Amino acid sequence: MTDERIIKFFRKHHVLTIATCSGNEPWCANCFYVYLPEENILVFTTDHDTRHGREFLINNLVAGTVVLETPVIGKIRGIQFQGLVSEPKGDLYEKVRSAYLKRFPVAMLMETHLWIVELTYIKMTDNRLGFGKKLIWKKEQENDVRLTS
Repeated sequence: MTDERIIKFFRKHHVLTIATCSGNEPWCANCFYVYLPEENILVFTTDHDTRHGREFLINNLVAGTVVLETPVIGKIRGIQFQGLVSEPKGDLYEKVRSAYLKRFPVAMLMETHLWIVELTYIKMTDNRLGFGKKLIWKKEQENDVRLTS
């Protein structure tokens, strides 16, 4: 199970940076997202013809971040993650579409191409817990494991 502090942080924010790599060329992009804790996935939209959209189809292993910008070192918080990106299908598509449109109703006015990141690794830094304090979660095969260090 994912640590509640990680869940709360993901839910509080709405912009992620997602990084891809294809042909030994790294790339990153910012996207609006919604987090679904039951599935431990991030839902976002991007067109197939964007560079990162094309690269998802070549290499679906991605990394990314969600950060809180603050000049106060003692309040710095952020998440680094790894996961597998894909396009949701069937019942999952309906669920993620509903969640995304609830969070971003303006998306109803445009054509959206939804993607999900199935999270496999999360590292959260939270300086409010102590300088450099990290919370780490890893998905190990079929079992969720929570580690703190």
